[in-house]
Amino acid sequence: MTIRLYDTSARQIRDFTPIKPGCVSIYLCGATVQAAPHIGHIRSGLNFDIMRRWFAHRGYDVTFVRNVTDIDDKIIQKSAEQGRPWWAIGYENEVAFNAAYDALGCLRPTYEPRATGHIPEMIEMMRGLIERGHAYAADGNVYFDVRSFPEYLQLSNQELDNLRQPSGEGETGKRDPRDFAMWKAAKEGEPSWDTPWGRGRPGWHLECSAMAHKYLGSAFDVHGGGVDLVFPHHENEIAQAKAYGDDFARYWSHNAWVTMSGEKMSKSLGNSVLVSEMVKRWRPIVLRYYLGTPHYRSMIEYSEEALREAESSFARIEGFVQRVVEKAGTVEPAAEVPLAFAEAMDDDLGVPQALAIVHTTVRQGNSALTADDKDAAVARLAEVRAMLGVLGLDPLDERWSGGGADRGEDLHGVVDSLVRLVLEQRQGARARKDYATADAIRDQLQQSGLTIEDTPSGPRWSLT
Repeated sequence: MTIRLYDTSARQIRDFTPIKPGCVSIYLCGATVQAAPHIGHIRSGLNFDIMRRWFAHRGYDVTFVRNVTDIDDKIIQKSAEQGRPWWAIGYENEVAFNAAYDALGCLRPTYEPRATGHIPEMIEMMRGLIERGHAYAADGNVYFDVRSFPEYLQLSNQELDNLRQPSGEGETGKRDPRDFAMWKAAKEGEPSWDTPWGRGRPGWHLECSAMAHKYLGSAFDVHGGGVDLVFPHHENEIAQAKAYGDDFARYWSHNAWVTMSGEKMSKSLGNSVLVSEMVKRWRPIVLRYYLGTPHYRSMIEYSEEALREAESSFARIEGFVQRVVEKAGTVEPAAEVPLAFAEAMDDDLGVPQALAIVHTTVRQGNSALTADDKDAAVARLAEVRAMLGVLGLDPLDERWSGGGADRGEDLHGVVDSLVRLVLEQRQGARARKDYATADAIRDQLQQSGLTIEDTPSGPRWSLT
């Protein structure tokens, strides 16, 4: 079966046909490094990690580019607020993003270019667009003339007459308020670079057009990012690249948000959940299961209860894996995944349907164990490992099993499971109004170095 992907530009699922047979080129809009990542940021990287893994499993040679936006208005604002160099803030948060990607098992990109390392490429693209009549310089800024590009807004399906183009401070000299800045004139105290049109710094949209061109050429297969990037970012990327003469991306793929109380998770709303804190409370492989198993185009509503459900669901898989290994020793992954799993993944990366095949196979394997059918149990585990490997969730993979992983994180998960079992016993005692037993359990946990806190959503523990 041919891999099929939902293409935002076509507003439908399309058969995937690569530009170069046997090869896939993917450009993913990566981090803007003004702050440390929350789980909403990392979902995009994780979803496209699964896409990349599936293409590779299907035999494609994958080139995966994920950029770093290390200069923009927010980073400059943080620099002014904190009295620290903009590059120090950017690098610190770039390290935090990479640590989060690594913690959740994302493969490293083929290339990870920084925007500030590609100023010459941006200047060259602006020069070409000005020569072709698609851009103009004014007051040290360089703007893209949206009326010069008839295809503008086809991705987001908007009408130009109704457009409200976001505009930043100092963007003077526009011929049309809907034109967008490719280059921003220098301001006192802000970072800037020399160009033929004066000193300044790049606009957000120009960065990705220039870097995609450099690393993937004038045409590539898939451009990805969060659904919030469709406009203005991706729309403006298309305008710049195609007006410059590139064919640009053949398929546009967008992942949905992680929400809290129905709102997009973001730092501006104050409702973010930092990955660095989450991995202290939850095993990273459980976080990957939680963020990676819903369909990439479906919203995820964050809650502790949903995470606990993900933990329990993954524990059923992990328990089967451990029982077979204890009985039969190491079992290598099967060379191929089950047909139903492959069909689900081929159909727009249908991870929920594919995961259902995983759980069905686990149940079959458990039945084989109950019947003492070792060969059948081993065969099912080989299939399960092959499927989990595609999803980056194989608990026997070196990444998760301890070869180079942080054993403290693994032990935290084990301790968490044991403590929750004890806390359930304490809750049962309280429900029976056996407060003496409940207090004794709490005191014993505290003597073990744990602090128990009763909250409206249930008891929580932490190290004293």
